[in-house]
Amino acid sequence: MSTLVGLDFGTSNTVIALWNGFEGETLYLPDYGRFYAPDPNFTATPSIPSLIHYEPNRQWIGNQVLQRNLYESPRTFRWMKRYIAQRSPRTLQVEGRAISAAEAGRDFLLAVLTALRVERNLASDAQLACCTPVEAFEHYENWLLETVQAAGFERIRLIDEPSAAALGYGITLHPNDVYMVFDFGGGTLDVAILLVEEAHTAAQGQRCRVLGKAGTELGGATIDGWLYQAVLQRNQRSEHDEHIRAISRLLLTECERVKEQLSFRERATLSVMHPRTGEVLEAEFTRAEFEALLDEHGAYTQIHRTIQRALTDAYERGYPETSIRAVLMVGGSSLIPSVQQTVQRLFGRERVYLQRPLDAVARGAAAFIAGVDFYDYIQHDYAIRHRNMHTGEYEYLTIVPRGTPYPTREPVRRLVIKATHTGQTRMGIDIFELGDVSHSPAAAIELVFDPAGAARVLPVDHEQLRERRLFWMNEHAPTFLTAEPPAQRGEPCFEVAFSVDANKRLVITARDLRTMRLVLENHPVVRLE
Repeated sequence: MSTLVGLDFGTSNTVIALWNGFEGETLYLPDYGRFYAPDPNFTATPSIPSLIHYEPNRQWIGNQVLQRNLYESPRTFRWMKRYIAQRSPRTLQVEGRAISAAEAGRDFLLAVLTALRVERNLASDAQLACCTPVEAFEHYENWLLETVQAAGFERIRLIDEPSAAALGYGITLHPNDVYMVFDFGGGTLDVAILLVEEAHTAAQGQRCRVLGKAGTELGGATIDGWLYQAVLQRNQRSEHDEHIRAISRLLLTECERVKEQLSFRERATLSVMHPRTGEVLEAEFTRAEFEALLDEHGAYTQIHRTIQRALTDAYERGYPETSIRAVLMVGGSSLIPSVQQTVQRLFGRERVYLQRPLDAVARGAAAFIAGVDFYDYIQHDYAIRHRNMHTGEYEYLTIVPRGTPYPTREPVRRLVIKATHTGQTRMGIDIFELGDVSHSPAAAIELVFDPAGAARVLPVDHEQLRERRLFWMNEHAPTFLTAEPPAQRGEPCFEVAFSVDANKRLVITARDLRTMRLVLENHPVVRLE
């Protein structure tokens, strides 16, 4: 039997799990890995810090970066997953070369997966399940798939992180039970509500159906940025000061440490000294002050709204909040006491579980590749782009609305394609994935690093968020129909029916209206999310 691997590429930590025949078992990877426990109350978990450091002739990966005290180095790339998902322009300058987040993430995962192959002597038929955030977009999934394929994995499946967490959490699942997975990590907050199906309805193993899910760009990195701003304000300093620019990376690291310490201490201090002048920047935060900072930036409001969006989806499918048997909390940021209290106030302490916050996703991914499966529904709206003949502006017509269950029994939309000019032979449709910016924070920020390596906090306006959530899925292959003979302008040429298959692909069936000949049948165009 081939080796079954679950991969959770996280903003702060990456976790690998192998299927041992009964469950996913977290793997320690020598050199790159460490045993990590942000809170003394939890058993240390094997993980790989999501870090890569560039030297002129080599790279340091994961724990190698920490062991060499290179975490604050301007040559070290962190938070790669978050930057890739957001399509951030952030780059790292090394020897005159600009390295993007996508390139750094690819280098990091290639190193990790290559080391995994050597450590476990994996055969070519090894199977890999990769996890994606619930609000992941096509560009991120494409990047992830291309990267793991470059590492030699050919048998790959994708599963969203909340669903994987439900499988890997380590508690017994019962038929007809409803669970909520609260995944609060370094980059995002994702909430999913799942129903365990009756055993006789499962094709193999236990099968869960997603009733509702929602996500927002709020994570540990966001909180680090808020602490960073608060420290500067307390010291009446600006991020543009030369003194601050020189110590910005070290200061940001200290903010991350303070955040983690306040998860299990009542107060934490930071002190950063300028390496040349000896000037010291200091700050102390009590847990109450930290919680006030979170409240000031609307963290609890975002948490509440994200949960309510998922609950609304589940309610519309006939499952009210009272049907939720347990809430499974995962991700390092879920260790923040006030975050736990927020969730406990909504669902009651007895329903909230926090035993496997760091490795549940990877363990669940390993279970998924072993045969434990999920029913799901489409997470985003998908539309075709057309030009308004009166205004000249592009408009979007939804063909697959968010919430559509798949596979679809009947076509979700039918369209007639007409020629736009005389003599046209090649015809097609521009298909776009549409994100929802209505649930984004009103004053979103992004923590970036300038070419000199100094940290800066920049605002992200609504239009920028919209552009990042609008993705042309078939940009490189928009045409897939051929008109023979060439058509006249405005002539109806093809009737196209859109459906979604069991592999979550948008498929089309097309009939030539001039010959009534079926030219395409269930032809895959793009993969949906």
